Amino acid sequence: QVQLVESGGGLAQVGGSLMLSCAASGSIFSLKTMGWYRQAPGKQRELVADITSGGSTTYADSMKGRFTISRENAKNTVYLQMNSLKPEDTAVYYCYLIHDGKNYWGQGTQVTVSS
Repeated sequence: QVQLVESGGGLAQVGGSLMLSCAASGSIFSLKTMGWYRQAPGKQRELVADITSGGSTTYADSMKGRFTISRENAKNTVYLQMNSLKPEDTAVYYCYLIHDGKNYWGQGTQVTVSS
């Protein structure tokens, strides 16, 4: 069993910043790949970023240079630092973890960007 708890969502202005956090707990005895997806109104769910147990990162092109994913291994926590926010970043952001070839998901946290 894996549980993911997200925090940090909310309202930001265009050009502002937010940081999301996701803490994993449960039957995890080694480091796992973790990351973030998002789903905006009227759009399909898309990958934001992920990070492997070894620290290798992957970003969607629209996020590269603005968003940074990192992890704090001692706390089984991943972070998503979001800078230079745009209205199109408005979405529900979902944390995930890959364990034994399966995805586990958080409940999602709303991010809203407005002028």
